[in-house]
Amino acid sequence: MSDTITVSGLVATTPRHIVTSEGLPITSFRLASTQRRFDRSNQRWIDGETNWYTITSFRQLAINSAASIGKGDRVVLSGRLKIREWENADRSGTNIEIEADSLGHDLMWGTAQFSRTISSVSSASHQAESDDTFPAADAETETETETDAAEEGELIAAGSSTVTPF
Repeated sequence: MSDTITVSGLVATTPRHIVTSEGLPITSFRLASTQRRFDRSNQRWIDGETNWYTITSFRQLAINSAASIGKGDRVVLSGRLKIREWENADRSGTNIEIEADSLGHDLMWGTAQFSRTISSVSSASHQAESDDTFPAADAETETETETDAAEEGELIAAGSSTVTPF
């Protein structure tokens, strides 16, 4: 079973980041998601049951997650739900996993400062295209982007090739 799901909750374990022998970055952690409801008769919030998920992210999302997310953070994520039955000689159970497509801090609970990451030289051309879409805040930024694009053009003209890591 594989369905898209959006979940908010609390990062319950320290994120574990590994890079496989093939070079694939993976970050995973457990997420606790508790539904709350307001009890009008007692005028207070009541916690419902907690759902537990194993969250896994790959590639650039894994790298950014490992650098940004910590135990105790409130996050919102969207990804593919995977429910798997398992059993061994002594026990059986169900694993509920979400392979994250996007992940970030839940701004309902606090503030965050975003910092864009660029992973390779080839991303400079993508950055230049993005800068054309959103006007530069000042002339200096615009000049730097033009210089970067010109340098990339020189590399390509010199016979270098670039590969976009996706």
